[in-house]
Amino acid sequence: MAYARNQLKLVVVGHVDHGKSTLIGRLFYDTGSLPEGKYEQLVAIAQRRGVPFEFANLMDGLQAERDQNITIDTAQIWFRTQKREYVIIDAPGHKEFVKNMVTGASRADAALIIIDASEGVQEQTRRHGYLLRLIGVRHVVIVVNKMDLVSYSQATFDKVSKEYRAFLASIGVEAQHILPVSARHGDNLASRTEKMSWFTGPTVVEALDTIPDAAEVTDQPLRFPIQDVYRFDHRRILAGRIEAGTLQTGDQLLFLPSGRTSVVRSIEGWNTPQRETLSAGEPAGITLSDQLFVERGSIAVHAADPPHLATEFTARIFWLGRTPLAAGKRYKLKLVTQEVECEIKTLEEVVDASTVQPIKGADSVRTNDAARVVIHTRRPVAVDLFERVPFMGRLVLVDGFDVAGGGIVVEVPERFAAATVVADAGVNADVTRVARGERHLRHGHRGAVVWLTGVPGSGKTTLAKSLERQLFERHIQVFVLDGENIRPGLNADLGASGSDREEHIRRLAEVAKLFAESGAVCIVAFASPSRAERERARKVMDVEDGPSIPFLETYLSAAADTSSHYEPPEHAELTLVENVSLDERINRVLEHLMRQIR
Repeated sequence: MAYARNQLKLVVVGHVDHGKSTLIGRLFYDTGSLPEGKYEQLVAIAQRRGVPFEFANLMDGLQAERDQNITIDTAQIWFRTQKREYVIIDAPGHKEFVKNMVTGASRADAALIIIDASEGVQEQTRRHGYLLRLIGVRHVVIVVNKMDLVSYSQATFDKVSKEYRAFLASIGVEAQHILPVSARHGDNLASRTEKMSWFTGPTVVEALDTIPDAAEVTDQPLRFPIQDVYRFDHRRILAGRIEAGTLQTGDQLLFLPSGRTSVVRSIEGWNTPQRETLSAGEPAGITLSDQLFVERGSIAVHAADPPHLATEFTARIFWLGRTPLAAGKRYKLKLVTQEVECEIKTLEEVVDASTVQPIKGADSVRTNDAARVVIHTRRPVAVDLFERVPFMGRLVLVDGFDVAGGGIVVEVPERFAAATVVADAGVNADVTRVARGERHLRHGHRGAVVWLTGVPGSGKTTLAKSLERQLFERHIQVFVLDGENIRPGLNADLGASGSDREEHIRRLAEVAKLFAESGAVCIVAFASPSRAERERARKVMDVEDGPSIPFLETYLSAAADTSSHYEPPEHAELTLVENVSLDERINRVLEHLMRQIR
């Protein structure tokens, strides 16, 4: 028999003891997909032991041989129909399934969910459905197994079918088929049975064959995650796998998050003919025309169609951790080969995954529940929306050393377009090997200057130090410049005359600019009474070859401002009146500043 070469990756999930291993083993046997003599060998072993043969043992035997690299392919277990090969992704439990997400093994095209007819829909059954939705599996076939235990009752099947179909519909998943079977006896797997003549739908094999072939990913934008870098002779070979799109020699590649570019000089292979093109799904080893520093976790793309390069995005996640997921807590995020520390910035919605109902007032996510969260990373990651490039939109969260959750990226703010961020990374690149935009990416925020002005006694120093603490707690790089750290050193040679005072402010502005260029928020707390001096300080922040440094003139007004020695601002970004509390002043500055730097 000739078989088609195309494959469909099928994940099989089910509650404990609902018959998953038996069903998989029976599918292998009934489709003639077993290695020659394997069935007879396992039957003989069972007879010698004096126990009945179980098809679940067949699956265990194949798994053991796979683990020992015997007889069958060590990377996958599959069965065949006349239409195609099916690659089985076995999911012993939630956690194992989510762990596989980061390796790529779980990029399932379809799912087979198994329900025990005698037990009906269980809480875990509903959670499996919700998890499949979160990792984007769109084609689902439901198998109501163990129909022999309910005397092949149509009424029992109809009850289970109706309940689970309604649940899936509530989470936006459409079940292609819901089928009654008895895996133990082979009823309705690869062939029909008179025991359920009331069912006129397809067999399991026929239902699976109706699922469309896996979507083609070669026409998607190039995504080439770097897994490792090897030195061979004088060459540096970047190794990985093309996850989407195509790559050719001569292509100019953009590497994220660094923003560096180079041209593909060659495609390397081991004892294989010379290649000029690689497509999605193929392992890749390339050399570049320039000896760039590229490391594991870099993503090679075409600059014309890059992913987002973000330190903040919204994701839908399924939580498996031993302790609840909470806002403000730090985790490790894995997305393809990228690994970075992250923080859950906000919980936008928490959902009970078994009932699909929002949990009102929840301030954490319990084990086996789900949530929509905003994630902030300590450094930038290359990321796509799941709907656009699925592989670049799946993530895993690690708590300590445990895989604790997984999910998909559903929203990225517009300000994180990679083209915009990478263009900014070139600013001032002729002065330093680490450009301002790269610091922005690393810190997760831009540098800025907050210039606090007002008469002596208006509260500038108090506000500056309190604001510094608040920003520091938000993981913002921040520093305060005031008379205590400027006059004794940098400006020790200056007096209080008009010309010295102008020079004092000039130096202060230049130092503040350097702090901002380094990616920090610099808070300046000086009276700076002259309006003209403050305008000159503002102009210092203009940059010829890029966007100006954000400058937030903040005026602390007071009754003593009527003094002829102080000139109140005419166009300050913020004015804080005298009778406003310190907390209110801090909140107003933060509200304005955070829009500028993130």
